[in-house]
Amino acid sequence: MDISSEIKRIAREKNALILAHNYQSGEIQDIADISGDSLELAQKASKNDADIIVFCGVHFMAESASILSPEKKVILPDPDAGCPMADMVDAEGLMELKQEHPDAVVVTYINSSAEVKALSDIICTSSNALKIVERAESNKIIFVPDRNLAAYVQRFTGKKIIPWKGFCPTHEKFTIADLEAVREKNPGALVIVHPECRPEVIDAADKVLSTGQMVKFVQETDALKIIVGTEIGMIHRLSKAAPHIEFIPASESFICPNMKKINLEKLYHSLVNEMPVITVNDDIRVKALKSLERMLELSY
Repeated sequence: MDISSEIKRIAREKNALILAHNYQSGEIQDIADISGDSLELAQKASKNDADIIVFCGVHFMAESASILSPEKKVILPDPDAGCPMADMVDAEGLMELKQEHPDAVVVTYINSSAEVKALSDIICTSSNALKIVERAESNKIIFVPDRNLAAYVQRFTGKKIIPWKGFCPTHEKFTIADLEAVREKNPGALVIVHPECRPEVIDAADKVLSTGQMVKFVQETDALKIIVGTEIGMIHRLSKAAPHIEFIPASESFICPNMKKINLEKLYHSLVNEMPVITVNDDIRVKALKSLERMLELSY
């Protein structure tokens, strides 16, 4: 059996849309109908006529798709594909912080649970975080859960940001020493990094970009050699977007184990069996939907 052909055939028969995050493996990105960053995929999940959405990413992404499209069946091929950063903030802790700062607007990174989104005013992604903060109707912002993204946004806004202490373990472990080492081996190479990286890494980079912004950047740049400071799956996506450029992973250990849990076999079986299905309690869904819709409204 040609598993890729079978997946495509079954997806057509069932009117299923396959979405893949930019950090998924190359084989998953290649078979997906759409590959993209969190914002792109959230938008596509809410604006299509598919009956089934197969989300090749991690749990919070499938949750977000279910919140935006409750009438669709949303499937996550591996239910154990989670996000450690999302797990670093819970509803109880956020509620306490809101009580300490009642005049603050809560801007929550999309890397968060449905329960946390339900307590938030606006959701953001790494590509629109600054825009969302600037457009939020307060000069005081509670920003959860990523402290590094919060610190990056703080550089460009006069608003006071109160950060949560969460972080992405995959980006956090990439150090300035790692960056200096790969730069030394590749003199003259341009360095692009994700804003989830440590502040000192961001200081040393040439460009700080979300994954979606990275794709656009490499299609327009004159650079021919680029060091990529984010999850290693991004190399596949960038190589397809700009095959004439040499892309160098900033570190061979720049791998998110959760993003690599889904493979073609799991995708195939999830399509055949139409499970596991990701759903959100309706009370939570309605509240979380408001914060996600607010993001989509302010992203244009």
